[in-house]
Amino acid sequence: MEHLEFLHFIYSYFFCGSGEDSLDGLMKHRCPLTPSLSPRKRTTSQSKTEPPLLRTNKRTIYTAGRPPWYNVTGTTFKEAFVIGLCGGSASGKTTVANKIIEALDVPWVVLLSMDSFYKVLHNCEQELAARNEYNFDHPDAFDFELLVTVLRKLKKGKSIKVPVYDFTSHSRRKEWKTVYGANVVIFEGILAFANKELLKLLDMKVFVDTDSDIRLVRRLKRDITDRGRDIAGVIKQYNKFVKPAFEQYIEPTVQVADIVVPRGGENFVALDLIVQHVHSQLEKVSLASAHQGQPLPKTLSVMESTPQVRGMHTIIRNKETSRDEFIFYSKRLMRLLIEHALSFLPLKPVSVETPQGTVYEGKRLSGKRITGVSILRAGETMEQALMAVCKDIRLGKILIQTNHDTGEPELHYLRLPKDISEDYVILMDSTVSTGAAALMAVRVLLDHDVQEDKIFLLSLLMAEMGVHSVAYAFPKVRIITTAVDKKVNDEFHIIPGIGNFGDRYFGTDAPSDWYESDEGMDY
Repeated sequence: MEHLEFLHFIYSYFFCGSGEDSLDGLMKHRCPLTPSLSPRKRTTSQSKTEPPLLRTNKRTIYTAGRPPWYNVTGTTFKEAFVIGLCGGSASGKTTVANKIIEALDVPWVVLLSMDSFYKVLHNCEQELAARNEYNFDHPDAFDFELLVTVLRKLKKGKSIKVPVYDFTSHSRRKEWKTVYGANVVIFEGILAFANKELLKLLDMKVFVDTDSDIRLVRRLKRDITDRGRDIAGVIKQYNKFVKPAFEQYIEPTVQVADIVVPRGGENFVALDLIVQHVHSQLEKVSLASAHQGQPLPKTLSVMESTPQVRGMHTIIRNKETSRDEFIFYSKRLMRLLIEHALSFLPLKPVSVETPQGTVYEGKRLSGKRITGVSILRAGETMEQALMAVCKDIRLGKILIQTNHDTGEPELHYLRLPKDISEDYVILMDSTVSTGAAALMAVRVLLDHDVQEDKIFLLSLLMAEMGVHSVAYAFPKVRIITTAVDKKVNDEFHIIPGIGNFGDRYFGTDAPSDWYESDEGMDY
């Protein structure tokens, strides 16, 4: 009886007021804490419509991709810490997830929503969904096999593709979103604890417990305002599917939870406990250190310093060199570097017949093809030399920039050719000082299943620190350069160095201000 009175109360507010404002008023009337909670506003699953970052008053937290904090063997320090958030529909799981992300103070987090993993509906099921007759709250509605596979890869730091579910058409969109992993993964869903294989992947299990009346009001507001449903259909679906599913499948899983959070995102005591535990589990990480005084690795190949090479270095290192001459002699060095690098590609013997009718015993590339990948922007200057030497070569681009507040490299843009996993990859950057950007670029290639021994890192100038960092982290990557300088100063500039290559090449800075920074050098 009380439930019917409550529904009548909702109807009164909805029809007598101004729709959304009336529902807002109802929420305020029902519980004074709820105005600060934002209901989910999306028509597609969170993996697509939510931006890959969370902005707070003080900083921006990235929720897709991350810098490659790996140990000296090139693997992650440990598996990602996975937090599972379970609770009824509209219980505030996403709000709790965002508050945890803010409080964690970890710059790279993946937020994975179970809503992305609804099964593809057949025609008859589509018709049922259109009439609010399909049970989206039953375990059979979710693709648990795909979900477990994706979360398992994400936990291991592998790149994954997440489906995008459209709640308006009740179908998956053609495009899937690529996610690269993080230090912390937050997985939220109504049935997050309903699968045994999923439970094995969760390091912490949090149940968000919110009053059923509050959840109903939030669901009404979300489905009517954001998903175009009518109030009668929403209440029908709630009574027939949502409420019974919660009582049968969701509420019993509170027994496996490590922490129960009543009142959702407003329970700051519970949130503090969660954050403290996660902090205790996370290890402090840093980039692979340089190895001062150690011999240069065997995977490094430095071009012979002939009088020609030495002369060209003299010209491009001279701060008085004009931009035209700098570009001209840089291009000459790039061409020589590319030719030198190609000599390390594996070749197989092949016999061809000459125009004179005789057989010539020659060589041919032992592999499918070569792909060039430049680290923007300075690495892009090497593409022309590569294309001049390798006909019809495919090209990819990676943009990595240093965060000036944290000093950490961040991945901002990625475009790689299809099926790159089968290729030999020539990774290009103009200069490498600490090796941070190169480490990240190599890790991205490995995440796309490129074999480590098929990656060739090319640079006009490297510092010993960068060479050691890359070689120690990825001992199978071939490192090729025209020269190696011994020192890096306190500002991570190569000494004696070449200046900011990107600025000098593109003419974007005055000569007096040349120095290695974000683009000309690699932090």
